[in-house]
Amino acid sequence: MKKLTSLTLISSLLLASSTAMAWESANGVHSTSASVALASDYVWRGYSQTDEQMAISGSLDYGHSSGLYAGTWASNVDFGDDTSIEVDIYAGYANETAGGIGYDLGVLRYIYPGEDYSWNEVYGSLSYSFFSLGVAHSGDVYGSSETGTYYSAGFDYDLAAGLALSAGLGFYDYDDDVSDDDHTDYRLGLSKDIAGFGMDLTYYGMDSDGKDAYGDLADSRIVFTVSGSM
Repeated sequence: MKKLTSLTLISSLLLASSTAMAWESANGVHSTSASVALASDYVWRGYSQTDEQMAISGSLDYGHSSGLYAGTWASNVDFGDDTSIEVDIYAGYANETAGGIGYDLGVLRYIYPGEDYSWNEVYGSLSYSFFSLGVAHSGDVYGSSETGTYYSAGFDYDLAAGLALSAGLGFYDYDDDVSDDDHTDYRLGLSKDIAGFGMDLTYYGMDSDGKDAYGDLADSRIVFTVSGSM
């Protein structure tokens, strides 16, 4: 029943996305976009959110030519409790300096219907050429009323034959009341567009502290994702 409810809610989001699709106003000031994805797992910051099962997700985004944006994203989850879906709502501002340095500042709310541990996070990132750095902070991580800060670094590079390489490293710094195990996660992936669909194959791993904190959910794994934009 929980899985059925989850898929129904996500289907509603995908239906809303498909009616909006990619759109841009005549003067280029306003735009919308949508996406759907099917993955062999939903891995977030190193560990599975779906109990190592498949995930279906979708997003709907609005953008303004000034750099302001807002959107929502949803996926099924499985934490062994009364929630079966995660809905994220976010808004922010992203732009680029004259020197080619990109920046992004925003706020995000994680919502879990059926449970009372929804929580907020503020984030920021800088990017230049192939490299990016980011930080995300919450004073109520996992709805715990305690702090958690996630630091990340990324590298993205276009290869030959339409392949793209993506690598990332993250470190989660928790308040001691949240977890005794601050941990590191890493990923390495390849992606390619084929027949209008995005294909992504990514390897995820965590250090021993992450495995102590999340058990089998933090085991190293390869995730295959098929996505489409509208």
